[in-house]
Amino acid sequence: MKHDQKHDQKHDPLKSRRAFIAGAVTAGAGVALAAIVPTTAVSADIDAADEKPANKGYQLTEHVLDYYKSAAE
Repeated sequence: MKHDQKHDQKHDPLKSRRAFIAGAVTAGAGVALAAIVPTTAVSADIDAADEKPANKGYQLTEHVLDYYKSAAE
């Protein structure tokens, strides 16, 4: 009769704790990185928006006129 290898191996609580701590550290690093990255990206977008010329308001362009024509039909 064959023995199942899973039953022969002992559960090592120290190994489980190490795996848990390693996972927690990795998750913490990911959260910290996620907290830092969006703020730098947002500030870059704000700086780029300042360089664009001001909007001239509503502009009746050709594609808007095409839409009005198709909606009237």
